[in-house]
Amino acid sequence: MALPPPDPQFVLRGTRAAVHTLHFSCGGPEPDIPLLFSGSENGIIHVWNLKTHRVDTALDGHGRKSVYCVETMGGKDRLLSQGRDQRICLWDLAEGRTSVTDSVFTEHVGFCRCSLLKVAQGRWLMAMAARNLEEVQILELPSKTSVCTLKPEVGAKLGMPMCLKLWQLNCGSQPVLLAGYEDGSVVLWNVSMGKSLSQLTCHQEPVMSLDFDSEKAKGISGSSEKVLSIWSLNEQQNLQVYKTHELVNAGISDITIRPDKKVLATAGWDHRIRIFGWKKLKPLAVLDYHTATAHCVSFSDHRNARQRLLAAGSKDQRISVWSIYAET
Repeated sequence: MALPPPDPQFVLRGTRAAVHTLHFSCGGPEPDIPLLFSGSENGIIHVWNLKTHRVDTALDGHGRKSVYCVETMGGKDRLLSQGRDQRICLWDLAEGRTSVTDSVFTEHVGFCRCSLLKVAQGRWLMAMAARNLEEVQILELPSKTSVCTLKPEVGAKLGMPMCLKLWQLNCGSQPVLLAGYEDGSVVLWNVSMGKSLSQLTCHQEPVMSLDFDSEKAKGISGSSEKVLSIWSLNEQQNLQVYKTHELVNAGISDITIRPDKKVLATAGWDHRIRIFGWKKLKPLAVLDYHTATAHCVSFSDHRNARQRLLAAGSKDQRISVWSIYAET
């Protein structure tokens, strides 16, 4: 008999708005305090202290427009955030500072989160949806130098990019981008050459979220439909559907594979967080706490596996934090 799903370990309240994005920073050496960054519909980024379960800092840099992406850049003092004000902000949080040090104007009106990839010490690539609706722009940070613009072939009719994932097989290898589009396709791009390597139609509806496991060369995507699509990348760099999984209810806002590649979590329009084994996509748990759409899920990167957590943010203005390590 399956174990009943656990209750949240704790719940964070006080954002006063729907929570759209979450990002942990727990990997620092002791006595670093584990942190959770959240971005809300009211434009505020909260920095949560995971020892006290309270907000350490509230950051306001997006003109009260919804924040839908937050990421740290090599340690918790450098933060990147993206908002509906069409800006991507870089923050310096060292020594208690709360200042935006630089920003990029994206001119993009959608909800496509940018994607970051560290390519060298202090150097990052960032993929973001561009001003022209079907295009993706790649910049180098912190210089903001344009690397390339990825344009679909004439007549491709992919629609807007909806979700992006930059990755590379190992440190010296060429950076690659996976992009999910409005027409339900996932496209693999070679960033250095600025050309598409492979395209796969995974969904009938726009791809809302995707994640990729570069070790297994296998990815997963979700849309507004009742299906998760699992696809793989062969040695010829061709994407192919590996299997599909029928969901109970339609609509996936976010998907993330845990860093150890053993389990993944989905955030559902049905308010629920679902945990699956990544190897065979075996359903492991349904976490039923929220009372409105779950917008985002994030796994912590704590050095001690037993202390790793899962956080979920919802339209109900709450963040549920779960310890699912023991159960899986």
